Amino acid sequence: MTPPHDVFRIAFASVRGLTRSIAAEILARCGSEEEFFSLPASRLSSLMQHSARIFDSAYRDSLLRQAEKEYDFVLCNNIRLTYFTDPGYPARLAEADDAPLMLYTLGDADLNPPAVIGIVGTRHMTPYGRDFTSALVSGLAATLAAPPLIVSGLAFGVDVEAHRAALSAGLPTAAVLAHGLNTIYPAQHRDVAARMVRSGGMLISDYRSCDPVHKGNFLARNRIVAALCDCIVVVESAAKGGALSTAAVAARYNRDIFALPGRCSDKYSAGCNNLIARNVAQLITSPDDLAAAMRWPLRADSQTPSQPALFPELSPVEQTILDAMSRRDDITLSELTVATGLPVGRLMAVMVDLEFKRLISPVPGGLYRLVAYSS
Repeated sequence: MTPPHDVFRIAFASVRGLTRSIAAEILARCGSEEEFFSLPASRLSSLMQHSARIFDSAYRDSLLRQAEKEYDFVLCNNIRLTYFTDPGYPARLAEADDAPLMLYTLGDADLNPPAVIGIVGTRHMTPYGRDFTSALVSGLAATLAAPPLIVSGLAFGVDVEAHRAALSAGLPTAAVLAHGLNTIYPAQHRDVAARMVRSGGMLISDYRSCDPVHKGNFLARNRIVAALCDCIVVVESAAKGGALSTAAVAARYNRDIFALPGRCSDKYSAGCNNLIARNVAQLITSPDDLAAAMRWPLRADSQTPSQPALFPELSPVEQTILDAMSRRDDITLSELTVATGLPVGRLMAVMVDLEFKRLISPVPGGLYRLVAYSS
């Protein structure tokens, strides 16, 4: 009995070293995936005008056996297969020369929406990064005309915070995994992954359930995160880190890159500051920055700036900071720490909130000043 067509596609997508262009050339000469696996090695070598290890009959037979098992796993777990020749293959991803031949997905997210945003960063996220991620996602949800898809990698730190922020804001969110869909890593994020799938999001992988997990997978999956998106936002990163590799790949794909600035003394802002200094990334401080730079359509009720409340509701901590700032024209974070007695981490988190409320603004030289509204 001939295996289903998807078995041959799974097996063909598993051939080592195949890019989309090479795969397309092989299929053009062979006629189909079935022919690739049924033709003698000598005939394949003749058609392709060269010999290769992948034409070996034993190798191809082993791929077919693995593919039959994978097909059973796919059917039993409601996993969707998206092949590189399918009309539903993500259009942005298809632009990348090293895009995978097969995607294994769980969930119903649309991977071709009007706007796709990748949010990445360090595993060691600070309160500053957490507050910014939450404010960025919720702000975009409130202002963009079409709900954006938020993409990340489900890792500790910024990644999972981006997914959680999207869930809280009612936005679809997709996680690109570095392993097959037979497991979730890290295991602590299984609940988040399940909520994503139930809420119109998606888990994405180009790995089979039988593929071993190793360190290189995590760097390799960064290319999918980058290629799926219109832009990448690096929230926090040390001088070296996976988020910077994602940004580098995104730059190669001609994607827009944004980075959240931080103090030069902050370890987990060093990578972002460097991206901005080298003009690899644009500086971002608010959802408005991103929407304006990407020229995304805004909701009708968000396009006319509203007059700020004369007496906005403030927390006691926010009022303390504003009182301290009112005593001088410009002030540094260090001076504010002394004036308010607040720990630096807590102070920075509240400063982000005050920026989003448009009550303060950063100025050159690492200074902050109160925003004055004319009546």
